[in-house]
Amino acid sequence: MQYDRRKFISFLGKATLGMIVLPPFFSKFGNPLCAMTNELSRDQFRRLKRLAIKNLKATAEDDLVLTKHLDYHVVLRWGDKISDEDKFGFNNDFTCFVPFDRSNPKDGLLWVNHEYVNPLFVSGFNFREHTEPLAHRTRSQVDQEMYNVGGSIVRIREENGQWKMVKNDPHNRRITAKTPMKLNWNHPIMGANIAIGTHSNCSGGITPWNTFITCEENYQDVFGETVYDQDNIATKVPSAYGWERFYNYPPEHYGWVVEIDPKTGVAQKHVALGRFSHECCTLFELEDKRIIAYSGDDKNSEHLYKFISSKPGSLKEGTLYVADTVNGKWLSLDWEKQSILKSRFKNQTEVLIRVREAAKLLGATELNRPEDIEIDPVSGDVFISLTNNKLKGDYHGSILKIQETNGRMDSLDFKASTYMAGGDENGFSCPDNLAFDFSGNLWITSDMTGSAMNREDQPYMPFKNNSLFVIPRYGKNAGEVVRVASAPRDAELTGPWFSPDGKTLFLSVQHPGEQTADLSAPTSRWPFDKDGVPKPSVVAIKGDLIEKMNLLRSLEGED
Repeated sequence: MQYDRRKFISFLGKATLGMIVLPPFFSKFGNPLCAMTNELSRDQFRRLKRLAIKNLKATAEDDLVLTKHLDYHVVLRWGDKISDEDKFGFNNDFTCFVPFDRSNPKDGLLWVNHEYVNPLFVSGFNFREHTEPLAHRTRSQVDQEMYNVGGSIVRIREENGQWKMVKNDPHNRRITAKTPMKLNWNHPIMGANIAIGTHSNCSGGITPWNTFITCEENYQDVFGETVYDQDNIATKVPSAYGWERFYNYPPEHYGWVVEIDPKTGVAQKHVALGRFSHECCTLFELEDKRIIAYSGDDKNSEHLYKFISSKPGSLKEGTLYVADTVNGKWLSLDWEKQSILKSRFKNQTEVLIRVREAAKLLGATELNRPEDIEIDPVSGDVFISLTNNKLKGDYHGSILKIQETNGRMDSLDFKASTYMAGGDENGFSCPDNLAFDFSGNLWITSDMTGSAMNREDQPYMPFKNNSLFVIPRYGKNAGEVVRVASAPRDAELTGPWFSPDGKTLFLSVQHPGEQTADLSAPTSRWPFDKDGVPKPSVVAIKGDLIEKMNLLRSLEGED
């Protein structure tokens, strides 16, 4: 589908009459603690319209390359000691920053997901050296890998323009694949009310009560999966990493949305939101304090979900729905109300554990890897990145837009359309994470797999390395896709999150050098430490452009 920049700019025109007033629900998602004003004067808006951004050319350079008026520094990297007991984990993904005090946006807690490990780096195990690699695994290797996933809570503080970890702060802690956590449900899951650990943590979110949300995505890779045939007979499928050879944890304890208290580290898994490859979970609080939770299943031909709570502030009481985007309907996954679900499942608990099967029984629409979900702070529309589906010939993905009927997030009807398709014409491919900044500009990261990037025989060659893009809402580039950052070799950029004062963009640089086969010759050296080993890291991107995009300072002197 061709992207119509003229229509986009026309849509923005409604905001040009004197004042831009952000809707009251702006603070319900994304960065709820933002410190920006909710109005722009006519003069500020006039100057904002002159803002221009230099489009960075695609590059295969082994570095984090930024457009004009931006620079970065590394805040945390794999292996950094966050306390005397703990180290920062591997393959950081989603980031989220919450200040201790609204009046001081430069001191607070950073949550970072650690999605998965590359055993070659983490435990020294090389899968390529063995024809039957799982037979050669050791418990010690698996223990190291289990420690390096989950997430980190780290206190950080900005001093003289640099964000730094506060080492040994009492809040600093690791959540790992061995951390016990409650299953928030009235009935046991596989005979237990406690799950051991979280892993496969991809994207996430934040609750209206300022706790962290982290989402378990490719959970099947470490403890396997249970699949059911047409006769409802279960079969255990082994994992790629083989952790279940040493720890017999049921697969059904993973694939959930996890909530973590930033000040205590206490975690719980929300069963009512369903079990699947959660890329993210984006929450919206209604006026009556009930919660809406959107989540996508990041797998080929899977589905988009929405949970509507029945009680204020609850992620347990309520109904889970799955999207029929063809007819614009949210289909209830309530076992009591769906006879077709009763014919396959014993109860609601079983529906939630095997929600993919349930969604297909109801006729939900298959989508091309629904990943991150964000809500437009100006229009209220819901944006979903559909990364790709190579099996169906969709190599470049797209961004789906959901318009809930009458703008009500608890509506059961909606209109679905393609907001923008990836590919050469629009200058980006494989959209993954999305983020709206405080002005409503849309930021996009890409997720082209490392084995396919920079290869002449692949359709991704024109895009070079994975990148960070922005679609400005205002200014000379309004409606254009503008590349503002390029990742190091093999890496992807993930977890964009703005500091509450809008002057810093936190970003993860995940899996640089992922295609490395020999540690003595890594495919990337970033972030160029003395040991020459590539290290996943969180960076802070700062500069004049970030501040101007977030409307937090004078816009004089644009070029």
